[in-house]
Amino acid sequence: MSHAELLVTEVKAKLPAYWFYPLPIVLIFISMLIGPSKTLSAWQYSQWFMQWLGVAHFFDAEQFALMQNIIFNVRLPRILLTFMVGAALATAGNGLQALFRNPLVDSYVLGISSGAAFGAALALSLGGWSANVSAFVFGLSAVLLTYLFAFQKHESQTSLVMVILSGMIVSGLFLAGLTIIQYLSDPLKLQAIVQWTMGNLHQATWQKVHYAIVPIAIGLIGLYLMRWRLNLLALGAEEAQAVGVNPKWEQMILIALVTLCTSTSVAAAGIISLYGLFMPHIVRMLVGPDHRASIPANMILGGSCLLLIDNFSRVLLTFEIPIGIFTMLLGAPFFLILMKTQRMNWS
Repeated sequence: MSHAELLVTEVKAKLPAYWFYPLPIVLIFISMLIGPSKTLSAWQYSQWFMQWLGVAHFFDAEQFALMQNIIFNVRLPRILLTFMVGAALATAGNGLQALFRNPLVDSYVLGISSGAAFGAALALSLGGWSANVSAFVFGLSAVLLTYLFAFQKHESQTSLVMVILSGMIVSGLFLAGLTIIQYLSDPLKLQAIVQWTMGNLHQATWQKVHYAIVPIAIGLIGLYLMRWRLNLLALGAEEAQAVGVNPKWEQMILIALVTLCTSTSVAAAGIISLYGLFMPHIVRMLVGPDHRASIPANMILGGSCLLLIDNFSRVLLTFEIPIGIFTMLLGAPFFLILMKTQRMNWS
């Protein structure tokens, strides 16, 4: 049985998705305890929280205000932005794997991340442009180019090898353009672009949260509403059309929603490599292949796991490691394991 058939026939979830609903609340509370500031340790945070609730009084007004500033203006925006980006990338990867009917596809492989990175870097270097809009336009252009290069008229479906190779070519083109932008940028802008391309969340602010929350919410809500249709699209265009679904229209909507999630994430947090590849697989291992369960589970577990990775990046060493390096170190071996263990049609 092919992978596409498995996505639809094995609809019984291994674990109910609602089991994971409390996880974000727990992780967000724990993440508030983690930070480089020595002014606010875990014990002091607990004391501050009790004073904030009015249960007890531990600090004077000035110290309490300082701790409140660290919590609400430094840690909380980063936590919320990390969770949103993780949820967006994981859910987008799940949608793309259903659309292309193979488990080795994500926004990074298809070139969406590279295209969005080029668009956002171009907006940052020129100034006066919206980084989010520019990232969306070039991210959409990247996935359309990938599909155009991989499409072959004489074949009933686009092969996995052609999709991956086309995505590599498109990614290479946009990464070359990104390198040109870095080469031509002045030193101050160059430093910001380089740090941003490694996937960095240390500059998270409420402004970035407000900037990203609406497009990511639109993308996630759209993917959630399409979750049952993804089971049909995973069967293929002919099978989906046979049950009354217009596959071309659905595919266009799905690509737009995925690109919206990915481009907004890239504009807000930089390139977080391969996260949309391995996270949907972890979710399928837990809840099964039914997209009615995997889509909400990717939102919850995708945000939670990226938040957990970000916590490790902050405390593992004396200096902060960009989160994009962590996800690459996790995603690259996972990608190789999938290629070695999964029995898939590579023709």
